[in-house]
Amino acid sequence: MRGFKINTRRILILVAVLVLALLMMDFNNRMGDYLRLRSQDQDMQTQVAELQMTQADINTQIAYATSDVAVEEWAREQAGMAQAGDVPIEPVSPPGSTPVVATLAAPTQEPVSNWQVWQALFFGK
Repeated sequence: MRGFKINTRRILILVAVLVLALLMMDFNNRMGDYLRLRSQDQDMQTQVAELQMTQADINTQIAYATSDVAVEEWAREQAGMAQAGDVPIEPVSPPGSTPVVATLAAPTQEPVSNWQVWQALFFGK
């Protein structure tokens, strides 16, 4: 039987190939993490931009709501208030006329036969 020779050159090449393979696997893992984090960063930047636009809209609404123009608009249109010097006008019906009362017709329920009840119970509508 021949003696088993240990060739140091081959062992060094094998170790170098194994180290290179491990480095490549680590690099691949790091690239995957980088791409995932980059995608998350882009998503977060989009959300931040949307929230900044929402904040600007809300600030605009707050500025308008606290302005004198908005208060006056609310007082005249919704609260029915008048400013000093205004002449309020109230519509009055002509004398001798009767006010028209709006009546709502009550909805009538159509009678349902027994077979329709059973059909709805078992099969739905």
